[in-house]
Amino acid sequence: MRFLLLAGLALLAACGGEPPAKLNIGDAAPAFRAERLDGAAVDFPPAAGGKPMVIRFWADWCRYCEPEMKAIDAVYRRHRDRGLEVLAVNAGQDRKTVDAFIRKLGVGYPTLLDEQSAIAKRYGVVGLPTTYFVDGKGVVRGKVIGEADEAVFERHALELLK
Repeated sequence: MRFLLLAGLALLAACGGEPPAKLNIGDAAPAFRAERLDGAAVDFPPAAGGKPMVIRFWADWCRYCEPEMKAIDAVYRRHRDRGLEVLAVNAGQDRKTVDAFIRKLGVGYPTLLDEQSAIAKRYGVVGLPTTYFVDGKGVVRGKVIGEADEAVFERHALELLK
């Protein structure tokens, strides 16, 4: 828990010291535009195309992020044919750092850059990892703050796909 508090303080500092928004279940997921690692722009929610979307905020210094990103990848690979989409939004790190980490992991879902943590702030992220489960209409249907396992991601993904 102490780690999450420190991560939250670091993230708050990266966001300019302003308190983040409070995004809860039932709220509309904020729109954003970000750049993928390959340089392509992603506009959310249009990029989702009405499909359920998992939006994952992470950083390479987060000790829970690596195993959880692998767990999310397993769930994504099982359910992408059913319409599940995942966006991994890196909060506050540069392209080189993000690219090296993603290459090491080998995950199959897109990674977005949020170098100034502006998207993370809009989503109310105060600690990493944080994951939002957004339905095809753009409404937040689930939220996981901190450490979780594959079963938790699976449960949330299946709820979205109903």
